[in-house]
Amino acid sequence: MIPVTFDEWRKCIEHDCNIPLTKAFAQKRLAVYQDRKNKETQKFVSLYGEQHLQNIIRWLKRI
Repeated sequence: MIPVTFDEWRKCIEHDCNIPLTKAFAQKRLAVYQDRKNKETQKFVSLYGEQHLQNIIRWLKRI
């Protein structure tokens, strides 16, 4: 299931994946996801779509 709300995403990351949502984590992920030339970002968009990428970026900024 692809999360569609911040709360769903947070639960997925923190509880299902056991990754603490820290400021450092958010900054690292934002550096990747805001770089359109990054292969990981390109793959993410191909798998999950542009809208989900924008959601993730917005949610990471909340952290």
